[in-house]
Amino acid sequence: MDPSPHPLSQFVLKMHSRCDLACDHCYVFEHADQSWRGRPKVISDAVLDITAERIAEHARTHRLDTVHVVLHGGEPLLAGRARLRRAAEGLRAALADVCGLDLRIHTNGVTLDEKFCDLFAELDIKVGVSLDGDRAANDLHRRYRDGRSSHDRVLRAIALLRQPRYRHLFAGILCTIDLRNDPDTVYSALAALSPPRIDFLLPHATWDDPPPRPSASATAYGDWLLRIFERWTADGRPMGVRVLDSVLRTLRGASSLTESLGLAPVELAVIETDGALELADSLKTAYDGAPATGMRVQANSLDEMATHPGIVARQRGLDGLSDTCRACPVVRSCGGGLYAHRYRTGSDANGFMNPSVFCADLKQLILGVRDRETQKMSMPPSLRNGVHLAELASGFGGHEAVELLARHELTVNRELLAAVWHEVPHSATGTAAWETLTVLDAEAPGSVDAVLAHPYLRPWALRSLGGDEEAGPVAMRGVAELAAAALVRAGRPGTVTVPAHSGVLRLPTLGALRVGDAAEGRVTGNIDDGFAVRVGSREHRIGHKQGTDPSWLDRHLFELPDWTIALEDTDPWRDVHGYAVQPRLSDAAAEKWRARLTAAWEWIRRELPAYAPGLAAGLSVVTPLRAGVSGADISSAARDAFGAVAVARPDAPETLACLLVHEFQHVKLGALLDLTDLYDPTCEQLFYAPWRPDPRPLEGLLQGTYAHIAVVDFWRARHRTTDGAEARAAEAQFARWREQTAQAVDTLAASGALTEEGERFVTAMGETLASRLTAPLSPDALAEARRAATDHKRRTAS
Repeated sequence: MDPSPHPLSQFVLKMHSRCDLACDHCYVFEHADQSWRGRPKVISDAVLDITAERIAEHARTHRLDTVHVVLHGGEPLLAGRARLRRAAEGLRAALADVCGLDLRIHTNGVTLDEKFCDLFAELDIKVGVSLDGDRAANDLHRRYRDGRSSHDRVLRAIALLRQPRYRHLFAGILCTIDLRNDPDTVYSALAALSPPRIDFLLPHATWDDPPPRPSASATAYGDWLLRIFERWTADGRPMGVRVLDSVLRTLRGASSLTESLGLAPVELAVIETDGALELADSLKTAYDGAPATGMRVQANSLDEMATHPGIVARQRGLDGLSDTCRACPVVRSCGGGLYAHRYRTGSDANGFMNPSVFCADLKQLILGVRDRETQKMSMPPSLRNGVHLAELASGFGGHEAVELLARHELTVNRELLAAVWHEVPHSATGTAAWETLTVLDAEAPGSVDAVLAHPYLRPWALRSLGGDEEAGPVAMRGVAELAAAALVRAGRPGTVTVPAHSGVLRLPTLGALRVGDAAEGRVTGNIDDGFAVRVGSREHRIGHKQGTDPSWLDRHLFELPDWTIALEDTDPWRDVHGYAVQPRLSDAAAEKWRARLTAAWEWIRRELPAYAPGLAAGLSVVTPLRAGVSGADISSAARDAFGAVAVARPDAPETLACLLVHEFQHVKLGALLDLTDLYDPTCEQLFYAPWRPDPRPLEGLLQGTYAHIAVVDFWRARHRTTDGAEARAAEAQFARWREQTAQAVDTLAASGALTEEGERFVTAMGETLASRLTAPLSPDALAEARRAATDHKRRTAS
């Protein structure tokens, strides 16, 4: 029986087939495929209705958790508010009991106004806007038919989206690269608009119609993007840049954020205004009719669409690439580039079995990013006297600052792994695994780093170095697990023998396999886009085209906007947080976690934006805890598990948001204390924290104070965003925590045990708290805060 099709989860819905601009680089109107000429201008109600039904049917059949729909054109705003409302309400109604809906619209922005924005706010439609840079850059292509500039109108639209009431709708800016435009100037113009994301897009081109190259360089587009990377990095990576984020992610073994990079299966279908089901719009640049499938939403299911050869060809991973691509060292990041850009007349049956016409550019970009990241990792990772230390001391720390911490923690993990290898007696299994790991570290270092950055590597390493009678077996089993996981991530052929423990064979960062009484399994990589584990005479196939063995416990990995987070419920070393961990979650429980994390993350990004970039850069794992019998919220961060926090899932997303930012403060400070001394480690004096009845060592007070800066900001945000009794309660909490945290800062400053660097750090914390103390509050809230302080002094004095 044929395997089920790989489900489609991304849909482009064409609302209008015409445009009010005449951009000369537009692939819809100006490239080879001209099918727009024979299509209705506006999508009909009937097509909208059947489309919603088809998507819901497909999502239900494949148990999708979320579908992503982009309202597109032409220019979709030309469809009018009533038709856009009909589309959004129809999709939401059809999917209400099926799965989540991520709904967006992509517009040129020239007619965007408050009425449209009010509609999008009501219907939760995120808005992406096309803009190619400053006026000179934008006017090279994005003009009206009479030659007028569109620049001022687009800036007006973005200014509207940046208003506080619409800011949550702003999805980002799409910018098509033109080598005539200076990358620094383009970046500066776009970054000044504070978008949450920028998409820099290569101009659509093929081998038959190659891209413009004003310079003689074969890598001019790669060099242009590398200059963007350098500017973006120097600025602390203040917004997402999809192509650069995707390169960084794929170098680390994670998934790409764009179909133009990486080997992940394409899950995209286009629905035209007449109901035609088509392949990706970018194929319009190849030849007339290239996106056509012959299918229509009125007559064909999306399961039928998913089996179309044009879809299947883009789901074959390495097998779908040319020999040149498969032999390339950056293929797992590049993925052959965008499918349309591979087209060459007569090169194979369909003309796409070629490297990208931007092949040299993509290789230049990927290797350039890799080399720059490697150079940063090889430098002594000091934050002393730098801007990043000041960021962290303030209580926050942006993406770049937290990445520096993460790089240092990865270095520590590597040092611990080396110590395990040199100090623990080797087994034959461990020696063979170590040899595999060594080869992979030379040939696929990103895959090895992705495994070695696992938060629970350090607890394993410390146990292995503990010297008890179990240390040797624990150490050799862990080395084999790490090597096998890295082999699978790298997609390399080879086999690693992995000992099992308590009926489970573990692959850190990937999951675990139930193996019963078996002592070991042989993990073999690169089989049908997946891997296999042979246990005795039985072979378990995992992640391949015919499905995954039910004995496999896959890691719950959630791709949220700008944040990838895993639920860790299989790793035996996760039990380091001081609370009872949850056993393996059911699918239903995992989905509840996904929903709660999604809502909490949206709240953090909206109400605590200063915390979001650092959290996205450094928090990769949430470990579910068992709920406490008292019903109190439970959370924890382990000193030796950078990148993880443990939480018992609360009922309210806002509470989860508080627990995440609070515990991640501990994670950041723990990593910083690995880098530098903020206090005299010989200090044995104990200090009272205003929120505890027992005295604490200085590090405990420092950790608590730093974490409570986030608690102060949480209650400030809750006070700002609620009303009535809830707002009064939040105001009282804000008053209490800002007062107590400021007192703790004073205690730290007067301790006499801080280093010079520690004094600067505590001073910066105090400045953050001082800015919170100036916020006006009601007399009742201030009185309650004073009562809490008095009660605490009375308790500690007694």
